[in-house]
Amino acid sequence: MKAEEIIKSGKGSIVDVRTPAEYQGGNPEGSINIPLQEIDKRFDEIKSLEEPIVLCCASGNRSGQATQYLSQKGVNCCNGGSWLDVNYLQNQ
Repeated sequence: MKAEEIIKSGKGSIVDVRTPAEYQGGNPEGSINIPLQEIDKRFDEIKSLEEPIVLCCASGNRSGQATQYLSQKGVNCCNGGSWLDVNYLQNQ
């Protein structure tokens, strides 16, 4: 499934990998903030989330890194790109 389909279906989980300060400035509804630098430390928490997981950030770069890392660990996830794009798709 593509990120757009997952977001529009309302299934799975959305993880925003920006810093807490960035996240507080606005975020996708129902998302969880797990900063990129904490992904490995919070892996068990991530594994407990409903899959598929859509990852987002400011531009899609950090969420791309997180997607690559988590995919290699067997997590069903995809890069949703910018949190603004995810937010837009949620509200369509």
